[in-house]
Amino acid sequence: MPKRKKKAVTLKSVNKKYVVHHDKPTFVERLLSKNKNVLFHALKNINLDIYKGQKVGIIGLNGSGKTTLLKLICGITTPNKGSVKIKGKIISLIELTAGFHPDLTGAENIFLNGLLIGMDKKEIKRKFDSIIKFADIGDFIYAPFYTYSEGMKLRLGFSVAIHADPDILVLDEGIVTGDKDFQNKSSQKIKEFFEAGKTIIIVTHLTEYLEINCNRIIWLEEGKIKSDGGTEVLSDYLSSFNKFI
Repeated sequence: MPKRKKKAVTLKSVNKKYVVHHDKPTFVERLLSKNKNVLFHALKNINLDIYKGQKVGIIGLNGSGKTTLLKLICGITTPNKGSVKIKGKIISLIELTAGFHPDLTGAENIFLNGLLIGMDKKEIKRKFDSIIKFADIGDFIYAPFYTYSEGMKLRLGFSVAIHADPDILVLDEGIVTGDKDFQNKSSQKIKEFFEAGKTIIIVTHLTEYLEINCNRIIWLEEGKIKSDGGTEVLSDYLSSFNKFI
């Protein structure tokens, strides 16, 4: 009897709506005019199972719901309807600096952020020197976080995240940052996660990267799953643009 695949991520009947705020009206305009806010339906009745060890690429035009889907999976936001279930430690490389405190030093923030993403104190202490070495921000590690450049913040956030040893890794194409040396180091670390049998979920417009690294492609269009399959979905996605050429 074949071994049953284990689910890492399950979404059932998931819907997500946002209120889009337009130009802020004055007090008089609020009294005399209708509400200019618009309800945007970002995801519509999404049913999705992602299995342990799968490398899943998510594609679609801007506004198709890709980032919203990732944020729901990561727990950054919650659905208006439906349920999201995760099995295993999940680490998001989307909003890397969300768990840092501006007044604490980088070293102090390693402990704060590490605890927030599921590491314990012993694990953080054991990996502390390695985290600092990978981030490579010099003496700034002992300076307040608010003094960091955006690049330095992302370097430290990336370093803490990848040392958490997640079961599920969520990232987008904008994750690689900093100088060329750090970009190469980040890319190599992500490659190691791909080779280690982790569950990977990635949003990118780089179809060649997905074709090489992913064994499953999900195409989102206007908040719905238009296609879900192997790398042949990439060909269908790209050929859809030929209609307008």
